[in-house]
Amino acid sequence: MNRNLAPVSFIIICFFYSCTVNKNYNGFKKYPREVLEKDYTLLRTILEEKHPSLYWYTSKDSMDIYFSKYYNAINDSMTEQQFAWHVLAPLVDKIHCGHTSVGMSKGWTKWAQGRRFPSFPLFMKIWNDTMSVIANLDHKDSIFKRGTLVTSVNGISTDALIKRMFDYLPEDGHANNINYIRMSANFPYYHRNIFGLSKKYTVGSVDSNGVARIDTLPVYIAPKDSIIKDSLTRIERKNMPKEKRIAEHRSLKIDTSGKFAVITLNTFSNGRLRSFFRRSFKKMRKEHISSLVLDIRSNGGGRVGLSTLLAKYISRQPFKVADTIFSKARTLGPYSKYIQGRYLNNIQMFFISGKRNDGLFHMRHMEEKLLKPKIRNHYNGEVYVLINGPTFSAASLFCNVIKGQPGITLIGEETGGGWYGNNGIMIPDIILPHTKTRVRLPLYRLVQYKHINVKGSGIVPDIYVPTNYDALLKSYDKKMKVAKELILHKSAIADTGGK
Repeated sequence: MNRNLAPVSFIIICFFYSCTVNKNYNGFKKYPREVLEKDYTLLRTILEEKHPSLYWYTSKDSMDIYFSKYYNAINDSMTEQQFAWHVLAPLVDKIHCGHTSVGMSKGWTKWAQGRRFPSFPLFMKIWNDTMSVIANLDHKDSIFKRGTLVTSVNGISTDALIKRMFDYLPEDGHANNINYIRMSANFPYYHRNIFGLSKKYTVGSVDSNGVARIDTLPVYIAPKDSIIKDSLTRIERKNMPKEKRIAEHRSLKIDTSGKFAVITLNTFSNGRLRSFFRRSFKKMRKEHISSLVLDIRSNGGGRVGLSTLLAKYISRQPFKVADTIFSKARTLGPYSKYIQGRYLNNIQMFFISGKRNDGLFHMRHMEEKLLKPKIRNHYNGEVYVLINGPTFSAASLFCNVIKGQPGITLIGEETGGGWYGNNGIMIPDIILPHTKTRVRLPLYRLVQYKHINVKGSGIVPDIYVPTNYDALLKSYDKKMKVAKELILHKSAIADTGGK
């Protein structure tokens, strides 16, 4: 059995295989227990008084037990990383709010930027209880190629491994689909922070002949020149032309067949979306594009006003932003000094919401105003919306509005954003005074317009297209392929007069 590296060994490895240390921050500094307890107690108080949905999915009695459990987990001095990942992250997970998450301090982030941390050597695609290799950092290894199915790591089965990691990652209700994507994006990062490092990893797998095997892999340590490559990449990105950066947020492509267009929309925050929507829908009207694929699989949300604007271009019927939007308080006081952007947030909260008979502060204009679809450049063709776990927040609001309408089909997997509702609108960071660790604090609870009766799930697609192993091996987009095949099939039927 492999032993976890002791903290001292971890420090030594990172010291010899890292870039120059930030002079203003030491990532290996340990904070005394009493200091961590003060940060933790303050966080608990703010969450209990200001979080709009602390007990939405977990009862108060259960949350009190969790608060005590993780307070007692501070049994010694800890680094910021240890405090954040082994105390705060599992605590916050129990709230089941995807907008309540833990982040490292600015000092830690700057200190860690460009450093070459040792890690587990395999990147994996993860779905259900399955893990498959998608990249191997050890290029000399010939066993763990793309598509290799992994069955265990250090004696822990894939099913148990995934369940354990879910206990550290936030989600709306029980819609963990987003966490499959998070772990698939950077499995070594999450594994290192949750399980720690091992000198060697025993990895169970199934070879191409279906034979089970166990192999040993050394911890991966990036070569010294990787820090230079990473720095050059950041410089290139920083110097990227503005139009190219904007194009990463959204794009419109009309297929050469002229039968359909594809809009890729990765955010509702950036990309000059108002003018983009106006130009795109005008262009599709003029070119008589009868089908649209709207890809929002990587859209984590953003401004509700922009998701509402898109819904106006596509919705076939009037709608509201939400049935209910409220906060527990009208200001952040008496904790304003611990919350980022406190002055602006306090001003906004005071003016955008008012107290109602239930004792809560409602955004009545968003609850009551009925919004009508646009007339000019409204899109009346068939719409196929691609969704999955990272479809979150404002993107899930959009999906809820258009789902079930004639001519609109959702394709893919369950969204990470809650179908019944979620928390957000304003989401400042709590900055804990001693460690400077950050915890996001959504200030308003939003219950979806014409919400479903049972809370906890994401928005489910009309056509379910899960992770496809063949697509994984051959690197093609199965969900997009399904959407295009549907469009071309309907087009062929139309061309033959419905025969």
